[in-house]
Amino acid sequence: MNKKEAKWVKPVLITIALSYLGLLILIPAANVFYQAFKDGVGPFFNNLTQHDFLNAVWLTILIAAIVVPVNAIFGLCTAWAIARNKNFPGRTLLLSIIDLPFAISPVVAGLMIVLLYGRNGWFGPWLQAADIKIIFALPGMIIATAFVTLPFVAREVIPVLEEVGLDQEEAARTLGAKDWQIFWRVTLPSIRWGLLYGLILTNARAMGEFGAVSVVSGNIVGKTQTLPLFVEEAYKQYQTQAAFSAAVLLAFLAVVTLLLKEILERKTRIQDVEE
Repeated sequence: MNKKEAKWVKPVLITIALSYLGLLILIPAANVFYQAFKDGVGPFFNNLTQHDFLNAVWLTILIAAIVVPVNAIFGLCTAWAIARNKNFPGRTLLLSIIDLPFAISPVVAGLMIVLLYGRNGWFGPWLQAADIKIIFALPGMIIATAFVTLPFVAREVIPVLEEVGLDQEEAARTLGAKDWQIFWRVTLPSIRWGLLYGLILTNARAMGEFGAVSVVSGNIVGKTQTLPLFVEEAYKQYQTQAAFSAAVLLAFLAVVTLLLKEILERKTRIQDVEE
C-alpha cells in the first residue's frame, strides 16, 4: 500500500465507525430525547410524577441498594480467596462459577430461579408451607439482580490484588497489625479504585436489568415493576411519552455511570504512573 492509498484508509475507517455508532446508538438515543420532550418540558416532568413511575423508581433504587452491598461483600471475599490462594482445590471451578452470569442469558437465569423457587420448583412446596413468597415478589427480583451482577466486583478486584502482592500486608503483620487493621489500612486503600469501579458497574447493571427480573417479577404494575419494566409496559399501553420519559432517566443514569467510570479510569492511570 503506497502513501496515497494509506492517506484514505484512516478517514474511511473513521467514517465507517462513526456511521455504525450513529445508526446503533446516536440516532436512537436522540430519538428517545426527542420523543420525551416533543410536547415540552411540562409534560415530561408530569410523566415523572406519576404514581406508577415513582413506584418503579423506588423499587429499582431499593433493589440496587440491597444488591450492591451484598455483591460488594461477596466480591471482596471471593477476590481475596482467589488472589491470595493460588493453588487451593477448586480455584478454577470458582473462577468459572463467577463468570457464569456472563455466559448465561438473563432470561434463562430468571427461568432457573423460577424452577428453583416457584410453586412447582424444587423448593416451592417448602416455601409455600412456610408462607414465603419468592417468585412474583421482591425477594425473587433481588435474587435475579444479584445473580446477573455477581461477577463485577470480584472481576475488578482480583487483578488489583494480584498486582499489589503481599509485601505491604506482610510488613504490616510483622509490625504487629491485626488482620482487620491490615485490611482497612493496607489492603483496602490499595484496591479502592478497582472496588469503586466494580461497584459502579454493579449498580448500573442492577438498575438497568430487564431480562431476569421480568421473568421472576411478573411485571405487576405498582408492585413488582422496576424502571426498565415500566418503560416496556408503558410503551405497550401506548403511553409512549411516559415510556420515553422513563427512558431518558435511564439514559441519564447511564451517562452518569460512564462519567464516573472515566474518572476512575483516569485516577487509576494517574496512580499507576505515580507508582
